[in-house]
Amino acid sequence: MGQVVQEVRAVSGYDVVVVDDRSADATAAKAEAAGGIVLPLVVSLGAWGAMQTGMRYAISHGYEVVVTMDADGQHTVAAIDDLVRPLREKNADVAIGSCVARGSRQRKIAWRFFKALTGLAIEDLTSGFRAYNLAALRLLASPVATLLDYQDLGVLLLLQKHGLKVQEVETIMSLRVAGKSRIFSSWWVVLLYLLESGLLSISRRNSIQGYPSIKSIKD
Repeated sequence: MGQVVQEVRAVSGYDVVVVDDRSADATAAKAEAAGGIVLPLVVSLGAWGAMQTGMRYAISHGYEVVVTMDADGQHTVAAIDDLVRPLREKNADVAIGSCVARGSRQRKIAWRFFKALTGLAIEDLTSGFRAYNLAALRLLASPVATLLDYQDLGVLLLLQKHGLKVQEVETIMSLRVAGKSRIFSSWWVVLLYLLESGLLSISRRNSIQGYPSIKSIKD
């Protein structure tokens, strides 16, 4: 964590916000020592709840673009500018750092399954390396997105239904320095993910039309 924070600050000069979701290790201390802004949660909110916390912090502090990165060293700091470029040029509301080559057998099966189920024209559905503009942040930080558990399918379907443009940016990803995939650590975990996200995809496609528009969220 400390190394990732240091690299982002040194290479990009961007502010780095780390949401500490009640971690039991030295994550918060290492991030703070490296110059990161640490947001310690009083209760654990899970991966997506922590992500929303960071987005709400960004909106309240006047940021117009947010880049999300994993803390395990997978995502290349040098690729941040390429990821942000479609947003700066007004070609997209969300950019996804796509690296199809990294896909394990389990991951590729999940990708094929969900592309067929949702009709999403995105190759790397589970990449956590993403850039969001202010319109996307306002939508994803709002109550309508609170019940999501992952930042992949539910988020992408929500963005799609509200007419926000998502663009993939091909990038290279490194091997993890530490930790393991939350979703693809075993076939059993993958099966649970397929079942849970499959139900989510079906329900979102049927009910998301009733969500308020981005304009009403801004208001």
